[in-house]
Amino acid sequence: MAAINHLALLPSLYGQVIIPEAVYCEFVDINSPVPGTLEVQSVDWLEVRPVANRQVVERLQNEVRLDAGESEAIALTLEIGAELLLIDERRGRAEADRLGLRITVLLGLLVEAKRKNLINAVKPLMDALIETSEFRVSATLYRLILDMVEET
Repeated sequence: MAAINHLALLPSLYGQVIIPEAVYCEFVDINSPVPGTLEVQSVDWLEVRPVANRQVVERLQNEVRLDAGESEAIALTLEIGAELLLIDERRGRAEADRLGLRITVLLGLLVEAKRKNLINAVKPLMDALIETSEFRVSATLYRLILDMVEET
């Protein structure tokens, strides 16, 4: 969301937003900043937390083959009993589902934002994600999302 200048949708939709240290580092510890990098570092509604149970993180990395960000996100969700986990990577979603976690994906966040009248349209934001980041979406899913929000 930061890459398309819509990071503020997160607290508007969910109130409190907590991310693990690895996710924060993935975003801000890069050689060339991307859109939203400074915003992530300066917003007061985003809480960065360390994961206490490193064994869960290591298991997710070694056995499930998730990267540090997804592993820590799942572990932190379990630790704090978060209501919802935002995760897009397929293996991460499958593992979170196996663990009984309630999940959403980025496109689900956009659909929810439109339904709550926080954005006017999903299509331009979905297009911006595809154009400005490494976000990939199949043509079938793209059309399905537009149908869900009644956009053409």
